[in-house]
Amino acid sequence: MSYRAVIFDLGGVILGSPLHAIAAYESDHGIETGTINRVVVATGPSGAWSRLERGELALEGFYRAFESDCRAAGAEISGRELMQRIGEISKPRPEMLTAVDRIRELGLKAAALTNNWVAEGEADSSALLAARFDVFVESSVVQLRKPDPRIYQHTCEQLAESPEVAIFLDDIGRNLKTARELGMATIKFDHPDQALGELEELLGFCLRNA
Repeated sequence: MSYRAVIFDLGGVILGSPLHAIAAYESDHGIETGTINRVVVATGPSGAWSRLERGELALEGFYRAFESDCRAAGAEISGRELMQRIGEISKPRPEMLTAVDRIRELGLKAAALTNNWVAEGEADSSALLAARFDVFVESSVVQLRKPDPRIYQHTCEQLAESPEVAIFLDDIGRNLKTARELGMATIKFDHPDQALGELEELLGFCLRNA
């Protein structure tokens, strides 16, 4: 198969994982592991987390709404502290940026497809990151979020490529499922070396420094 585009999730793939920050928050506050992610999934499209990532809630409003969602599930949290921790861990992984650069140098297209939110003071860093990609799709801008198939289709349209010639990397299984159903090759990201090794095998060239 001759692939022409690689689509990367940001948080948990290009950047440090929000899941790690959430797990650490739960551990530090005596909350059962996985509780917060279960709230995100259980509350679905109408939940505070989904509304934040579609750009329907600003952070200040999100804090109260998500605390309420978690309280209904029996967990008391500080939305502000949780999101601060996620922000602190969301730093670029150099080896992943190198891979993106090499993909583009070799004539393939690279896209970012991220569920995100608008945070104060992050516009400049977001613009710098966006410049590394041919296409940069943010849920808070297009008002769609993974795993809605429409945001994947939008990304492919922006790339001017069909899903069948794209590879998608994400650290969350339900996001990968939609990509596979649309015809993309998928890689479940667990660690940079693992994911880049699988991506190199699909593309047929090296993405890492010797």
